[in-house]
Amino acid sequence: MSETASRPTLEAVAARAGVSRATVSRVVNGGDGVREPLVERVRQAVDELGYVPNQAARSLVTKRHDAVAVIIAEPETRVFADPFFALQLRGISKELTAHDNQLVLLLTEGRDDHARVARYLAGGHVDGALVFSLHLDDPLPGLIQDVGVPTVFGGRPGWSDGTRDVVYVDSDNRGGAREAVRLLAGLGRSRVAHISGPLDQTSAADRLDGYRQVVGDGRLLVVESDFTPGGGERAMRELLDRCPDVDAVFAANDLMASGVLRVLRERGRRVPEDVAVVGFDDMLPVAEQSDPPLTTVRQDIEEMGRIMARLLLRRLDRRGGGEEPGGAVVLPTTLVRRASA
Repeated sequence: MSETASRPTLEAVAARAGVSRATVSRVVNGGDGVREPLVERVRQAVDELGYVPNQAARSLVTKRHDAVAVIIAEPETRVFADPFFALQLRGISKELTAHDNQLVLLLTEGRDDHARVARYLAGGHVDGALVFSLHLDDPLPGLIQDVGVPTVFGGRPGWSDGTRDVVYVDSDNRGGAREAVRLLAGLGRSRVAHISGPLDQTSAADRLDGYRQVVGDGRLLVVESDFTPGGGERAMRELLDRCPDVDAVFAANDLMASGVLRVLRERGRRVPEDVAVVGFDDMLPVAEQSDPPLTTVRQDIEEMGRIMARLLLRRLDRRGGGEEPGGAVVLPTTLVRRASA
């Protein structure tokens, strides 16, 4: 007997529970109108027989695939090298798993991938999408809007023109940056530099704004980088060449801060005695294992992922009954003091 033939059927569950096939179908597919005692009998029969619903047939009834696309607008070399993405994916995965939904990961290496992702979404394989790490010129938001797939974005959508219902989850990037720079100024540092992330991403732009609000336009000392350790190293070398008397650095993420610390050691600068350093993220494998351990701004990356998934699932549950309006969830940040500042 084949594996398919040996699987318990809907009819077998109905016979075991002593109810109709239609009643089993309503219970299995989450329908209403079945009395609780019958629901319990069906569930017990499902457990006893080990019945697994046919997903294709279930989708025809529920109009749901129980699958969500997670789209990261970065090449895979960046995604798998940066623990930020692992933390956010972990939060998303936990929430989706708790609601019996599958995660479908889609990465965009270049413009051809944008069209591929749009075709996949248009094919009706998933119920909705979670999208993060967008750049300002990214065509993905427009493509996704054209497809009409319910979507939640990670990070403030700088491309939004205010006419769309946009749901997004972000951290208080400006507030966290202000707190970091105020700490450095409070330590008596007079030449506070900022190593930013790519300024076509709103997280980097907002952290630069927070730095500017404390330092003032007349004292700006900024090098734009790329959120990687190597980018932090290159930016720190440029800063030391341009301004040898720099005595504090606020790096826009922990990975760049780790590169900053390496260059300062190479140049014989003591941290924090000669140069104080503050990062952003509080990714523990980076922050706690740096030398010295890194003072940084903590954002709850995993919780951001969970909330993104939660908001999307709510939108899907309400689809057809008045879709949830656009809105923002902005999580607070916390300054974590360690030895680097």
